Amino acid sequence: MHTDPVASLDIGGTKIAGALVDGNGSILVRAQRPTPAREDGETVMRAVEAVLAEVSASPLWASATAIGIGSAGPVDASAGTVSPVNVAGWRGFPLVERVRAATGGLPVTLVGDGVAITAAEHWQGAARGYDNALCMVVSTGVGGGLVLNGKLHPGPTGNAGHIGHISVDLDGDLCPCGARGCVERIASGPNIARRALEGGWRPGPDGDTSAAAVAAAARAG
Repeated sequence: MHTDPVASLDIGGTKIAGALVDGNGSILVRAQRPTPAREDGETVMRAVEAVLAEVSASPLWASATAIGIGSAGPVDASAGTVSPVNVAGWRGFPLVERVRAATGGLPVTLVGDGVAITAAEHWQGAARGYDNALCMVVSTGVGGGLVLNGKLHPGPTGNAGHIGHISVDLDGDLCPCGARGCVERIASGPNIARRALEGGWRPGPDGDTSAAAVAAAARAG
């Protein structure tokens, strides 16, 4: 059993989170910043560096042996670059190189965030004990990952199972990825809320227009 802590980064369109995780999957230290998704690439990277600085301030950091990154996609694990659809300032951004430099040369592994959540669910969660699984994450975007024949299947670039940009309505809304009617354009959190508002839904007295508020309103009839 691997016991030394491993550092981790979770990069999405809404937040950037970092942690130190032990060999049992317990989170020892965590930090978080909002993602400045509308800013330029260097501003986003400074938010990543702030998260890393907070996590690395822990005395436990000295025993960290590697860092894993799960990023909104698409990613290119072979090149170490990311181009998240919801972070316009990052297109082919050399995230692995920059994180390696910011952490003093720790080994870095990059996968899409859907692949990362699939690894976690197969190890500790809902897919544990299954040889084949598709795991999904629905947040600012929609991602996914695959377990095939008992093993995580990230694919050659770390994007296998990333179903958010499969087009399911060829005449649908234009997606920031350039296609029309993508799953993400219909079923991500912000787009669930957008489509509800366009369809006539109105928020309650608190003015909450999030997807969570839409879900609560649906449950209430």
